[in-house]
Amino acid sequence: MNQEVTDFIAGINLPWQAEICTRLREVVHDSVPEIAERIQYGKPHFLKNGKYAAVISTAKGWVSFSIFNAAGLEVPEGLFEAGSGDRLTVKLLEGKPVDYTLLASLLKQASAAM
Repeated sequence: MNQEVTDFIAGINLPWQAEICTRLREVVHDSVPEIAERIQYGKPHFLKNGKYAAVISTAKGWVSFSIFNAAGLEVPEGLFEAGSGDRLTVKLLEGKPVDYTLLASLLKQASAAM
């Protein structure tokens, strides 16, 4: 694990956001053991074989989690934002349940071909 990513999460002011980011980081590492992480564009990026696999970002009212290489995945309707063809992004909100198992499964599938 990269110290800059650890510092990023430690610097998050809202405890619920820090908790979600910590759990997402664990999900990424558990799902894709060979993942590398770094801070790029001011947020944690996760790479497999030098290609983007996922990214975490925070905003005032949510945490965003994006999965790359996801064009062929079947996903529940309404969970992810409409966006670019190969990226899935979900906004995680305070007090709302997060389906970490689903996110892990989708990340495993998306990164399998990388």
